Amino acid sequence: MMPAAAAALLLLAAAAAAEASYLDYGDALSKSILFFEGQRSGYLPQDQRLTWRGNSGLGDGWTYDADLTGGYYDAGDNVKFGFPMAFTATLLAWSVVEFGDLMPPTERRNALVAIRWATDYLLKTVSQPNRIFVQVGDPSTDHNCWERPEDMDTARTVFAVDAPNPASDVAGETAAAFAASSMAFQSSDPGYSDTLLKNAVKSFEFADSYRGAYSDNLDIRDHVCPFYCDFDGYQDELLWGAAWLRRATQDESYLNYIQNNGKTLGADENINEFGWDNKHAGLNVLVSKEFLEGNVYSLQSYKSSADSFMCTLIPDSSSSTHIQYTPGGLIYKPGGSNLQHATSIAFLLLVYANYLSATSQSMNCGSVSVGAATLHQLAKRQADYILGENPKGISYMVGYSAYYPLRIHHRGSSLPSTKDHPQFIACKEGSIYFNSSDPNPNVLVGALVGGPGEDDEYEDDRVDFRKSEPTTYINAPFVGVLAYLNANPNAS
Repeated sequence: MMPAAAAALLLLAAAAAAEASYLDYGDALSKSILFFEGQRSGYLPQDQRLTWRGNSGLGDGWTYDADLTGGYYDAGDNVKFGFPMAFTATLLAWSVVEFGDLMPPTERRNALVAIRWATDYLLKTVSQPNRIFVQVGDPSTDHNCWERPEDMDTARTVFAVDAPNPASDVAGETAAAFAASSMAFQSSDPGYSDTLLKNAVKSFEFADSYRGAYSDNLDIRDHVCPFYCDFDGYQDELLWGAAWLRRATQDESYLNYIQNNGKTLGADENINEFGWDNKHAGLNVLVSKEFLEGNVYSLQSYKSSADSFMCTLIPDSSSSTHIQYTPGGLIYKPGGSNLQHATSIAFLLLVYANYLSATSQSMNCGSVSVGAATLHQLAKRQADYILGENPKGISYMVGYSAYYPLRIHHRGSSLPSTKDHPQFIACKEGSIYFNSSDPNPNVLVGALVGGPGEDDEYEDDRVDFRKSEPTTYINAPFVGVLAYLNANPNAS
């Protein structure tokens, strides 16, 4: 029998090891980027690391005589939605722009590869004059099947918007993605950076010239709604695209645009939201950099809105509205896929903290003075919760630590791979895998699931897509968060 003292020491060592595993930000960073390889569509390269995936969607675009292969499936299905894919690219690129210098060289390279898989596809979507391709795949037929992407036999319908019909939201976000990515590639591939910037200008012109939401087009609406309908209006994407073009080019015309159109395009509305549909909080943080560092006083309203948003996150501030937290401390907003809010807000906290820190400034939340250290701590708390420091003791990143979701809502992960089961699995034949209580056979390493409910509860249930489905836009901002925390593990 083991002496009590030795047993106690072993328990302490195990506890310390468990604690340390939650805080291995470097491991989490590499896995958060690896996830994107599991979402790839198109021809997979020789160096594909998630080897259970195979080629898919190889005929995408043929009905328009266009090559629309590549890009990412947005979540656990096999549809390529342009709106959230562009946002994913923007956030991955912003992660590299702000925190790329803190990344280990290998992971910075992997992050650029992940960005390029999206931007190469997005370049194809704007390759035909006065047209933007906004989606490949019919969500209704796709969601009616539980099928591997490699077996897909559902309609690969292509959805395009031709001028003068509007797609300001998708084109504006695509412009932002190109502009941000041009900055990310500036030093390693200046030629590609130039290509991205030229296409950013072109995409923004389309967005601004033909104003309106892409989901207002009758031939598009029934196929993007309710999935990626533009619920919050297209105006924020116009400002967001212009703000990124200003950041990438320093061109005065884009500064004038965000100065002159802020009021008319509602820059001071819905300022406490940030995600694939609503860019306001991110826009205000992004534009604040120029106010803080360049003393461009005409941008004061953006800085004030950024401060207001940050104050809603400070529990003891006198802000008129406060963001909701779960009892365990996770940022919570109703509607499903909640971790998208936690990761994107944690990212904005760190970016804004950096801008404040670089200019030795703080902000006032009523009677409470808040500096960069407080924002760093708030972001770290969100990351640590996601990685396992939560009431359930579970990591919400698949493949990270010893206890993570095993039954995620994801077709490719839950069905046997083509290497293990080469025979075709038809649309409804996959249902037995969907309804199975067995763990998914293919581990989608690095995937962040939708996350727990407002009570911190999480049931490892494939059917509950609101909690168990990963998405590219949950992961994208977390890449930046983890890059910062890996370099500053004791963030304060």
